[in-house]
Amino acid sequence: MSLALNTNDALRLVIQFLRENNLHHTLSTLQTETDLAFNTVENLESFQQDILQGRWVSVLKQVATMKLPSEKLVNVYELALFELMEQGDKEAAAIILGNPVMKALGRYDPDRYAKLDHLVDTASSSNFSQVYGSSSTKEQRRQVIAKELREEITQVPSSRLLTLLGQSIFWQQQHGGVQLETGFDLFKGTMPIQTTEDACVATPYVSIKFPGKKTYAECAVFAPHGQYLATGTVDGFIELWNYSTGKLRKDFKYQAEGSLMAMDNAVTCLNFSRSGELLASGSMDGTITIWQVSSGKSIRRISSAHSEGVSSLCFNQDGTQILSGSYDHSIRLHGLKSGKTLKEFRGHTSFVNSVLFSKDNTRVLSASSDGSVKIWDTKTTSSLYSVIPQPPQDSSSNTIKGAAAALNPVGGIGSQSVQHILPLPKHVDQFLVCNKSDILYIMNVRGQIIKTFSHAAESGTNSSFIAIAASPQGEYVYGVDEDSVLYCFQTNNGALVNQTKVTQAEVTGMTGHPLSNVLVLYDATGFVYFLRS
Repeated sequence: MSLALNTNDALRLVIQFLRENNLHHTLSTLQTETDLAFNTVENLESFQQDILQGRWVSVLKQVATMKLPSEKLVNVYELALFELMEQGDKEAAAIILGNPVMKALGRYDPDRYAKLDHLVDTASSSNFSQVYGSSSTKEQRRQVIAKELREEITQVPSSRLLTLLGQSIFWQQQHGGVQLETGFDLFKGTMPIQTTEDACVATPYVSIKFPGKKTYAECAVFAPHGQYLATGTVDGFIELWNYSTGKLRKDFKYQAEGSLMAMDNAVTCLNFSRSGELLASGSMDGTITIWQVSSGKSIRRISSAHSEGVSSLCFNQDGTQILSGSYDHSIRLHGLKSGKTLKEFRGHTSFVNSVLFSKDNTRVLSASSDGSVKIWDTKTTSSLYSVIPQPPQDSSSNTIKGAAAALNPVGGIGSQSVQHILPLPKHVDQFLVCNKSDILYIMNVRGQIIKTFSHAAESGTNSSFIAIAASPQGEYVYGVDEDSVLYCFQTNNGALVNQTKVTQAEVTGMTGHPLSNVLVLYDATGFVYFLRS
C-alpha cells in the first residue's frame, strides 16, 4: 500500500512538471495510461477570477490539461458556448461544440447535445435570457462552475519536482553520497555547490581573460541560486559563466550560437531578481534593460532611466520593481510593467554608487561619493538617517556637536567616497559598508555603526578598500584594496584571518557566491579571477 502511494505521488509530480512546461500531449497520455488525476493551476485565485469574469479562452486552456468529472467538464464548455453565442461569436461556439468533450456528450446525452446544436444553428444574440434558465443568471452559473472546479483543484507550490530533486541532491552532498565538486544538470541549469560551513577564501583556481586590450568587466554578479555568474563589459556585452570551470555557459542556446545579451554602451551594473529568472543591466548612457535569462531576450528597456550613467541596481522582493542609483546624484524606483519612474529619492550631492532594499523592502539604502550612507523610507522617499562612516571615538576624544552628531550616531566626520553597501548574510538588517579608507564597517538599518574592520595594524599599510563581499553564512567579510590585496576578516571578533595578493594589476571589483565559498574579482586588464577556500 505504501509503495502504491509513493508511486502515485511521483506520477503527480511528473504530471505537474508536464503541465507547467506545456507538454500537453505527454501529459494527456500519462493521465490516460495511469488513470491518475492531479489538477492544479499556477494561481488558483486568478483561475477563479477568470471564470467569474468570463475569460473563457484562459479557462478552457487550463481545463484542457485537467482530468475532471464529465458533468463538471460539460458544464464549463456549455457555459462558454452560451456566452460566445450571446456575444454573437457563432464560429467560436461551433468550435466548442465540436470539441471531443461535447462530442462525448452527444453519445451519452443526445437530447442535451441536440439543444446546443440547435442553439448554434439558429439563435441570435438579441434575446438570450432564457438560455441560462429561469432559476439562474449568467453570473450565478459562473459562480457555480467556479465552486465546482475549486473542489477539483489541488494547491501545491510550483516546480515541486525540480525542488525535491534539488533537495535530494543536497541531502546526498551532506551525507557524502555525492562529491561536492560535482555539477548537476537539473533540466535547466547546474545545481549549485552548497556548503554547510563558511571558510576563508584565498586560493585562485581558474580565471577568464576577455579578448583584446580594451575589453574588461565593469561589473559581475552571481545569480541568487548560485548556478552561474553574469559579467557586464565595457563594450556592452553581458555573458553568463560556469563558475566551476570559468567557461561560457553553452547550455543557454543564445550564448552557444554567439548571440549575447548586449547594450549600446558600457554595462556599468547588473542585478538578478530573487528567482534568478530576470537580469537587470544598467548602462553608461542612463539606460536600464531587463532581460529574461532563459532566452536572452530584452523584456523591458527604460531608455531614459537617468540623465547620466546607472551605477547600481536592485530588484524588489517580488521582481515587479527595480531600484537604480546614478552618477546624476539621484535614486529612482521604476515599475517593470510600465517602465515608468514611480519614485525618486533626492539628497545626495555626488555620485550614488550603491543602492539596495532592506529585507522587508520598507527601507532603501544608498552609498554616495559625497561620503554618506543614507537610509530612506521606501513609501514616503524621506531620508531617515544620513551616516558618514567613521570609526567610533573614545570617550576621551573630542565629541561631535549639533548637526554632525545627528548625522552620525557614533560620531566622526569624514568625506571619503562610500563605494559599496551590501546585506550581511544571516544577520537581519545589518549591512557591510566600504568607503575609500582602510576600514570596513557593519551598520544596522537605523544608521548605527556597530562594528569595524581594519588591516592597517597587521599589514602596515593604510591602502584604501575599494570593494567588499561576505561569505554565504556571514561568518567572514572580505575587502580588496587599491594594491589588489584581498583581506579576510572574521565577523564575530574582527580578526584578520588572511591576506592574499590577487594580481599585480588594479582590481576594480569583487562579488561573492551566495551559497559557496567562492569569490570573483576582476581588473581593468580584462582578467576575472575565481578564488575558493
